[in-house]
Amino acid sequence: MHWPKLTPETIRQNVFDALNKNLNYSTESILGLPGTFLDQEQFHSAPFLKDAPFLSVLVNNPNHIGCHTYSSGEKYFSGTQQLEIDVIRICAEEIFGAKKSEYDGYVATGGTEANIEAQWIYRNYFMKNNNAKASEIAVIFSEDAHYSVFKGANLLGINPITVKVNFEDRKILVEDLENKLKEAFDKGIRYLIVHLSMGTTMFGSVDDSKSFLDVVRKYFKNYFVHVDAAFGGFIYPFSSNEKDLTFENPEISSVTIDAHKMLQSPYGTGIFLCRKDLIEYAQTEEASYVYGSDFTLCGSRSGANAVSVWMILMTYGSEGWKNVINKFVNITNHLCDKLDEMGIKYHRNPYMNIVTMVSGQFSESLAKKYHLVADNYQNPQWWKIVTMAHVTQDMIDDFLIDLKAERESKILDTEMS
Repeated sequence: MHWPKLTPETIRQNVFDALNKNLNYSTESILGLPGTFLDQEQFHSAPFLKDAPFLSVLVNNPNHIGCHTYSSGEKYFSGTQQLEIDVIRICAEEIFGAKKSEYDGYVATGGTEANIEAQWIYRNYFMKNNNAKASEIAVIFSEDAHYSVFKGANLLGINPITVKVNFEDRKILVEDLENKLKEAFDKGIRYLIVHLSMGTTMFGSVDDSKSFLDVVRKYFKNYFVHVDAAFGGFIYPFSSNEKDLTFENPEISSVTIDAHKMLQSPYGTGIFLCRKDLIEYAQTEEASYVYGSDFTLCGSRSGANAVSVWMILMTYGSEGWKNVINKFVNITNHLCDKLDEMGIKYHRNPYMNIVTMVSGQFSESLAKKYHLVADNYQNPQWWKIVTMAHVTQDMIDDFLIDLKAERESKILDTEMS
């Protein structure tokens, strides 16, 4: 895993060079495109833009519709599209271990779209190649998986199958998985989309592909495996040596990553990756007026968001980003050490930056003071802390001080009563 760190001036120059290769709405006679620059009354040109590459791209408003690893895409924005192609290369090859040029991908609007894109591709694959009916296709996932799996199943008319997990360690219950698969097969399901998580939203838990797929193979020969790394994709590969949820595992066919979480890019920067020869199953052939056709769920999308991801990746380089992740992991380790000292029950994957504590060990007012997130606000069983860029060790220590004081006061009240 290695990509270089670039100087701010080199990043700036590369972005402006890319922008200069794009069509320019301000200087060229453009009559046919249904697009333009941002509204000039609100986003007028200003002197500072010459030193602000991302804002300059945003104002120029390039449309990155299409999948540029598959076809050349709209020729009008080829400069910034090349930066998106480099983002996909880094994510696919450097981070997720794909072989050179054996993948496709694009910067989506978020992890939800990327997860649905995967289901869409596999549903269409089964329908086209196996003459499958939607009623014969199912997506299976743990109960901790992101709700976008349900959303996709609803939109695509396929069957969602939820597998229970152990309360304490959040691992799938193999017996329940086996029962659900047998039941699905008996009801006529013949084609399966396996949705595995690299860092679930609530627990940061990571699914074990081997134990899951060992059971799947007993009942199904036609299946694809998608990895939802929307949260974990920019942390787990840097903090762990595990490769079973990357393209180094031949069972993995696609991956979702969100740059607008750990990477701190603007919202609207999810990333979809898949192996070659799959993205074509999401092609909308009717999009004949789009140069290079369209393979995405969203269609038109902001080139500026893709550029922002490239800029961030190049600001740190691979080694710099590893150092950032080590900082988050160390702060999380500190939090867990102190919780252990107090006897607080919690779940945490040791390579992730999410700590989820069992409810009832502290007051809800303390949870609200520090804006902890509940798994269910009607009946919370867990409360979550995430160590993101804005979370300092001092902030964690303030919480721990309040938690310890509250627990000592509660113990004292119990002893006196």
